[in-house]
Amino acid sequence: MRYLHTMVRVADVDASLDFYCAKLGLKEVRRYENEQGRFTLIFLAAPEDEESGVNEKAPLVELTYNWDPEDYKGGRNFGHLAYEVDDIYATCQHLMDNGVTINRPPRDGNMAFIRSPDGISIELLQKGPAKAKAEPWASMANTGSW
Repeated sequence: MRYLHTMVRVADVDASLDFYCAKLGLKEVRRYENEQGRFTLIFLAAPEDEESGVNEKAPLVELTYNWDPEDYKGGRNFGHLAYEVDDIYATCQHLMDNGVTINRPPRDGNMAFIRSPDGISIELLQKGPAKAKAEPWASMANTGSW
């Protein structure tokens, strides 16, 4: 398992970049705009992690800006922790066997979401290319929001 990023929702991209980059000293290493989903993802690295942030896409802070205004209350601005795993199916099976609910099963062989006992959402991503779709995962429904 490898730590990838922590996602934080932001209401104002300029103010957030001023804080995280100009003031805190993080560096923007990647940006993704999704017109259909109406969001922007901005990935930031600490200065000493900039090279690995670019080359290995970790460890990073992901700023998520949703284009449609939303008032984030009660910690809604904090999104999730993300970890890369060697085998998403084996990892999810191990977690289920140990009583962890899979909120978003790895139907695509690439991504799953679980939740900690404290309600923190954790994204699991398959290392390398996605695995082939496999049962029972491919037909599983979501059991909750992530």
